Amino acid sequence: MNFKKISVALLASVSLFFASCSNDDDSSSAPLGDYDNGLFVVNEGSFGNTSGTISFIPYDLSEVKKNVFKTVNGEDLGSLAQSMITNKSRAYIVVNDSHVIQVVNRYTFEKEATIDQGLDNPRFMTVFGTKAYVTNWGDTADETDDYIAVLDLNSNTVTEKIPVELGPEKIFNVDDKVFVLHQGAWGQNNKVSVINTNDDSVTKVITVGDIPSSGALDIQGNLWVLGAGKAAWTGSESAGSITKINTATLEIEKTINFETSEHPGLLNFYNNTFYYVLNGSLYSFDSSIETIPTEAKLSELNAYGLKVGKDKVFVTDAKDYISYGEVKVYDLNSFTEEKSLEVGIIPNAVVFNQID
Repeated sequence: MNFKKISVALLASVSLFFASCSNDDDSSSAPLGDYDNGLFVVNEGSFGNTSGTISFIPYDLSEVKKNVFKTVNGEDLGSLAQSMITNKSRAYIVVNDSHVIQVVNRYTFEKEATIDQGLDNPRFMTVFGTKAYVTNWGDTADETDDYIAVLDLNSNTVTEKIPVELGPEKIFNVDDKVFVLHQGAWGQNNKVSVINTNDDSVTKVITVGDIPSSGALDIQGNLWVLGAGKAAWTGSESAGSITKINTATLEIEKTINFETSEHPGLLNFYNNTFYYVLNGSLYSFDSSIETIPTEAKLSELNAYGLKVGKDKVFVTDAKDYISYGEVKVYDLNSFTEEKSLEVGIIPNAVVFNQID
């Protein structure tokens, strides 16, 4: 038996094995695209004048890539970019005034589809398995035609429309239920609709505080709804409110009211803490809240949008609604400003993107 030949062959095999493993490890950490590890900013664009855009900022905040949809695809996104979510390898951008949803690869931003049928003033979207639910205002002059569009994500088509109360906006899914906040579109409302995803029926409508403009899920899956309250210009000003809904029993477990002249907004949840903005200041509370907080974490904010995460606070500033807006970044521990970055026109939201 030639042990020298066997040793050489064995050494070659082991070397090949480790080289293969090394190559696999390298490929697993390789970038999936130019936009796989950073955050997107949704910029509405000015109504009727400029297209909405998406900006990209790496997590090290080193640069801003403006209008990445047009850069990659050579076309405008559409009028009034409203919201954006990510799911698996895709990102879905809801473009309100163009009545479409642009579907892109979330890492390369190459367009995969445009959903342009069955939508009428779409606003926000949530994904449940192979389906998605999209809030639609319908004709804003008609207060009876609002609906939730049900999407088949395999075919990128609207398969059903679920009639709902006036002004569906933010939308959340928990287990086999979808919760829809009804802010009221151009009117005012104070409802949360509950949809059973098994048969897509509205099983309950819950009354909450006036103008439920934002919400967040806690770690137990309870839905907290922040009501802005009716503004003074309505002639029937009402207080803002915080409402906790048990998403299993569909019962309200807690309601706390602000002063009548106080109109909070932009509720976020991060690391077991809620954050919101009121009168240009950032406040926080936890799930044991019994009274409205009085000590601000940040002040002198011009917050059009808010995202708390990655141990930072991201505040979008729409400025004069005509020129480029900004994203201001604050450290969540010290609440000191780290950076201010110029983005697109009317930035309204920050969306994190990273390799799943």
